[in-house]
Amino acid sequence: MRRGEISRESVLKTLAEHDELGRDAFLAKYGFGEARSYVLVHEGQEYDSKAVAGVAHKWEQGRALAPGEFSGGRDHAAAWLKRAGFHVKAIQNPDWARDEIILACQLVMENGWKGLEAQDGRVEELSALLQLLPIHAEAERNEKFRNPNGVARKTFDIATRHPEYQGKPTNGGALDVAVLREFLARPEEMTETARLIRQGIATGELQPLAPTEDEEFDDYSAPEGRLLMRRHRARERNKGLRKKKIASVLRRGGRLACEACGFDFEKVYGERGAGYIECHHVLPLHVAGEGRTKLSDLALICANCHRMIHRQAPWPTPGELKASIQEKHAADVRAAAAIARPRWAADEQMPNP
Repeated sequence: MRRGEISRESVLKTLAEHDELGRDAFLAKYGFGEARSYVLVHEGQEYDSKAVAGVAHKWEQGRALAPGEFSGGRDHAAAWLKRAGFHVKAIQNPDWARDEIILACQLVMENGWKGLEAQDGRVEELSALLQLLPIHAEAERNEKFRNPNGVARKTFDIATRHPEYQGKPTNGGALDVAVLREFLARPEEMTETARLIRQGIATGELQPLAPTEDEEFDDYSAPEGRLLMRRHRARERNKGLRKKKIASVLRRGGRLACEACGFDFEKVYGERGAGYIECHHVLPLHVAGEGRTKLSDLALICANCHRMIHRQAPWPTPGELKASIQEKHAADVRAAAAIARPRWAADEQMPNP
């Protein structure tokens, strides 16, 4: 069974069967429930996306997929239907991303850590801005996406989690609390982060930065949020800066070895690895600002160490990662010595033959 291999024709046949049987009978026949995340919209009518995608396999591959064989989310049913040329829309809006919560938290802080009403002009302005953020795909948004009412609720979710709030907190998530704590601990730094996000959207600089294929960070491992993280990655991939950094190291008689672990691509791979190493921008944008990148802001590191640095916040510097590697190596040596020591003692006690 090849999951997801469905054509537009097979989906249209499924919709015809759905219309003939009626929704309840169609779902009961194939064992599906009502859609919870996405619906397929065709000729003004909404259909349960997971059920349609599953049953469409019957026309292509001889049997329908069972509900437990795939998900109704964007990675399975929704993606398959969009690939077949159909419009799929979200039933519920996506969870708030870190970038969005940073902007909302800044507004709450400026309001004396109090929530704001939907009619407040600042809420309406933030609502319009959030709708411009290129984080959530259009298919994941419904007509109420980040409207003033939703933004106002989020400000109260944040405000009622403040340590000095005496009442009962409203519904909110762990990310709301995490961002709030960061604003309380580093208000200037987080305010600058919010400013850079706003500026990047206003100028259009953050709009074209689509997610990259290797974007593995989540809202906890991206300290500045997804959009500034993408800008950070774009800086690191600037070929001109990378060449200048490599040239400056070679002019000083250095070698192209990882500044964290010492890995040398040419030494290991020979000619294939000659001249290759990755470039890491040590300073996050909220620290480096929007000025010109200096070569001293860049570090040459191997792919493995680069991934480890970006894996989760707070990001270690190459020097801090190097110290961590050395500490781990020393601990391994001590552990190996401790295991071997009893054997040596036993050998000393054995009589000579």
